[in-house]
Amino acid sequence: MMDIDAHVRRLWRHRGTTLPVPRRGPRQQLDLDDILDAGIALADAEGLAAVSTRAVAAAFGKTPMALYPYVGTKEHLLALMQDHAAALPDWEDPATSLADALGAWASALYEVYLAHPWLTERRWSQATTQGPNEQDWMERLLRILDSWRIPAPARTPAVTMLYATVAATAETDAAYRRMSQEGMSEWLAQAQATARQIPDLARRYPLSTSLEPVAAQWQDSPRASLTAGVGILAGALEPAAG
Repeated sequence: MMDIDAHVRRLWRHRGTTLPVPRRGPRQQLDLDDILDAGIALADAEGLAAVSTRAVAAAFGKTPMALYPYVGTKEHLLALMQDHAAALPDWEDPATSLADALGAWASALYEVYLAHPWLTERRWSQATTQGPNEQDWMERLLRILDSWRIPAPARTPAVTMLYATVAATAETDAAYRRMSQEGMSEWLAQAQATARQIPDLARRYPLSTSLEPVAAQWQDSPRASLTAGVGILAGALEPAAG
């Protein structure tokens, strides 16, 4: 329980809790924000798999054990990084429509995911997170739904759909950005090979092969899909608001 208490104190260190301090040796040799910044920079550059207490500690010339009093376990480190990277930016909620207000929220979270693509691997439902920045995102979204008088029974499904849609589209967008020219060529080559080998593909799958693109450029499809998806959800919620 003490480890959990210490983790919560670290998460909420800028919102009223006091940081646990090392029991041995000089106090505050390291700054927790600096540690998390180093971990986030490593994850941004090399992916979440590259992050370990050893790798982060090495950035400060420390051993993994020296880092433990500051962050706890590796899972605690990742949860702290997640919340630290997900700080809520400033924006005004559009008052023009529910779709615009939800779209602004979704777009802001989308940009956070693009800045830190590894966040899509860290689910908001993970119990070790529950930090202040995560709570800020949830509260901001629920405030929008409340201001547009969306009934309480519809709010939880709406929140689930919005988080899932933002994460999925941002993950696809990030994957497109990482795709090399060779990867794009291979994708196109396979599509062409499929057309040659399965000439009646359109007859077999008439609906899926006739889908209209949501954007002129395929690289823009994830963001366009997010915008369209938020609009569809808002359209479904508005009648419930009466």
